[in-house]
Amino acid sequence: MRRQIVLGSLLALAGCMPAALTSSGQPLRYPLYFQELSARLDEPGKQVVKTAAVYAQSHPTADVAVVGFADPEGSKQANIDISRTRSQVVADELVANGVAASRIHREAMGGTPFAFTSLESRRVEISVLTR
Repeated sequence: MRRQIVLGSLLALAGCMPAALTSSGQPLRYPLYFQELSARLDEPGKQVVKTAAVYAQSHPTADVAVVGFADPEGSKQANIDISRTRSQVVADELVANGVAASRIHREAMGGTPFAFTSLESRRVEISVLTR
């Protein structure tokens, strides 16, 4: 239990910071995490979206991918639905923070396995795809 709390805290902190652009030119990724069965953005999640929006605005020709995930519990359709809703909530928040909706591409991945805790799977990843 203690290990899960520590890992959950670390994942939450990681979600507040954007991942670095890789040397191979992979997109800049901004992960944010959700509570079980929730698509509500908490304050740390809103900050991640705001940071991603600022970066996207500074790269006006970049596409923005918003990919939603769910933990593998529950039905396949329910997991697709919650991951779709999460990606829509994040896309809406990006638009509210000044990113044009026409630049945002959403995808729902449904249930995804995790290594340590289901929090890893309950996420949305924002990727800014610079050209």
